[in-house]
Formats: sequence, structure tokens, C-alpha cells
Amino acid sequence: MKIKILMVCLGNICRSPLAEGILKSKLDLNKYSVESCGTSSYHIGNKPDTRSIDVAKKHGIDIASQRAAQFKASDFKTYDYIYAMDHSNYQNIIKLTNNEEDRTKVNHILNELHPNKNLDVPDPYYGGEQGFEDVFRMLDEACENIALRLQKSN
Repeated sequence: MKIKILMVCLGNICRSPLAEGILKSKLDLNKYSVESCGTSSYHIGNKPDTRSIDVAKKHGIDIASQRAAQFKASDFKTYDYIYAMDHSNYQNIIKLTNNEEDRTKVNHILNELHPNKNLDVPDPYYGGEQGFEDVFRMLDEACENIALRLQKSN
């Protein structure tokens, strides 16, 4: 049975699609499943932002076929690990939990780099190209730690 990981941001067009693509590139997809979604319904069905697609492609990762989806309470049953990109999305996810088991599945993704700091991955949407590159590098480091930890424990 595959271990299932979910990356979550607000609209599911910038940060979480990058996190999904990056982590997929680091894991054996016969053993792991990685998907992404947003806490809002703003972009359901849309492709990732072209700047996310471009920065991923620059690093050899294709995320162009992804489509935005919205987080739902039933995702707690589906996923083993749920990573929020920032505190606001973390809180929105936690509000949908029904028990401690659900809550333990949710973490801030940058806690993989800075344990228990609950730091935010900045939303690059209103920034320039450099913002997307900076976010890619942060997520790449965090996903490297996630991949190493998962591979050691499984």
C-alpha cells in the first residue's frame, strides 16, 4: 500500500503544485503518492500558475498536467501526511479535523527544515520571477528532508 502525501496552499496554483512536483521527483512513485490542493475554491480545475510551471521546468520537473483541487475533510482518511505551506492554510486544515489522529497528520512544510518554527513559505503570486525561484529552492530543501525521512522509515 502506497504512503500518500498531500501538499496544501491557498489556491493550489503556485506553492503546493511545486511541492507536489518536487517531492514526486525525489520518491519512488511505486511506493508513494503525492498530490496537492488548496484550501480555497478560487482555481479548481485550473493549471498551475505559468510562473510555477516555468520554474519547475527550469529544474527539470513537469507540473503542467496538474489541476487545482480543494481540500476537503475526507482527505484526512486518504492521506498519511498533509503539509501546509503557511500558518493560515494550516489553521484552515486543522479546523476540519475531527480527532487527534487527523491533527497529527498535518504539519507546516518548513518544519522539515526548521523544526517547530511553523515558518511560512511566502506566496509568490504577487511577486516576480525571483519569488518563484526562492519558493522553489525552499520547497526543494524541505522535500529533500521529507524524502530522506520517508525512505529511512519505510
